[in-house]
Amino acid sequence: MATYKKRGYKPKTQVEKQQDIEDGSTTAEVFNTLDETASKTEDFVAKNQKYIFVIIGLVAAIVLGSLAYKEYIAKPKQEAAMNDMFQAQKYFDEAVTGTAKDSLYNLALNGGEGKFGMLDIIEEYSGTPSANLANYYAGTAYLRLKKYNEAIEYLSSFKSDDEILAPLAKGNIGDAYVQGNQPEDALNAYEQAAEMRDNEYTTPMYLFKAGAIALDLGKADKALAYFKRIKDDYANSTEAGKVDVFIGKAQVLANK
Repeated sequence: MATYKKRGYKPKTQVEKQQDIEDGSTTAEVFNTLDETASKTEDFVAKNQKYIFVIIGLVAAIVLGSLAYKEYIAKPKQEAAMNDMFQAQKYFDEAVTGTAKDSLYNLALNGGEGKFGMLDIIEEYSGTPSANLANYYAGTAYLRLKKYNEAIEYLSSFKSDDEILAPLAKGNIGDAYVQGNQPEDALNAYEQAAEMRDNEYTTPMYLFKAGAIALDLGKADKALAYFKRIKDDYANSTEAGKVDVFIGKAQVLANK
């Protein structure tokens, strides 16, 4: 093993001279190895520089292409989608709050006055946030129009991390299953909706719906657990005000 020697050190004994020779040899070997590695690297680069430049060029093209796509294609596409979606969203809002609901929901879906409907937005602007949101509106409109298979299809295509919209979409799927006489599927959807987010609005609402369906299916223990959770954890919710009656029903059935 090489040892550290002070500046100006000179070997005195034969052993020290031999050690000095070995240390110098080891150092030389290290530098020779480094030189050989560097030479091999240089040779590799020289022989393959064409391919290396191609790879670098491809990486740069991908990065720049991604940035350009976001700035010059995706961003303008989303802005156009938002503009074209305005009238369809207006029809939907009017259907929720006004009269002539069916005709307004149809206009929201298919468009009117030369403007796009939600179905047009989904097709024309696929991949944009607006098209994704249009799936929610379309699915909900179909639910209100009692077209339950279409409602499930479009609501299932909607993806969101939103605190309210995400569980509402799943809960609307549950409503569609209920109307389509598929209680087991409805229960599963309501359970998912209740667990997707924890808030005072959607969580107790879908716990209550899950409990009610569970009662109808003869799953009293499960229903009781959902109703008690509403009473214990969401005492200020609308559902908490009526849950005692359902707790009583579930307890009677669970004890049979």
